[in-house]
Amino acid sequence: MDQIKTVCVYCGSGPGSSPRFVEAAVALGKTFAENRIRLVYGGGSVGLMGAVAKSTLDHGGLVTGIIPDFLRSREHALTRVQEMIVTPDMHERKRLMFECSDAFVALPGGIGTLEELVEQMTWQQLGRHSKPVLLANIDGFWEPLIALLAHMRATEFIRASLPIEVLKADRIEDVLPRLRAAAARAPAGTKEMAPEFAQKL
Repeated sequence: MDQIKTVCVYCGSGPGSSPRFVEAAVALGKTFAENRIRLVYGGGSVGLMGAVAKSTLDHGGLVTGIIPDFLRSREHALTRVQEMIVTPDMHERKRLMFECSDAFVALPGGIGTLEELVEQMTWQQLGRHSKPVLLANIDGFWEPLIALLAHMRATEFIRASLPIEVLKADRIEDVLPRLRAAAARAPAGTKEMAPEFAQKL
């Protein structure tokens, strides 16, 4: 069985409208720390980003923040993390987040969260990686996206020949077991993106 040692979390730089969003981020950080899984995230100290990172640290876990230089002040880069990588742009940030992570989890968030999530789904569909991608569907947040994906399949824009496997967990306690099960099913030798593709990002 492949072990998941690092998980990248995409999430909002705001707290959202429901207290359950922050509660979920805190619970996820605690889960990572207790299972000795390093968190890779966007580097900020505010919103859900700050909540998941601070919780991981508060419970004795390890955190890698990856943040573009222009966002360091806007998202208040978290100085407590063990590793902070500052990139020149968003493209380099996303490339490094991919390379540093064994799996990806999307907590609630906005357009930036959606963009990062969909990029991983696209790369998976094109066969560039087989790392697990999971929607943390807190309070049904991702249901509209799940419905849209079903609509895309029904209208044959997501073709059967280009399958994607997006995992879903409605509860934080289900996140890690589903990531581990998916990682164990992944074909050998397809975890990493081809170097020539990564260099073009």
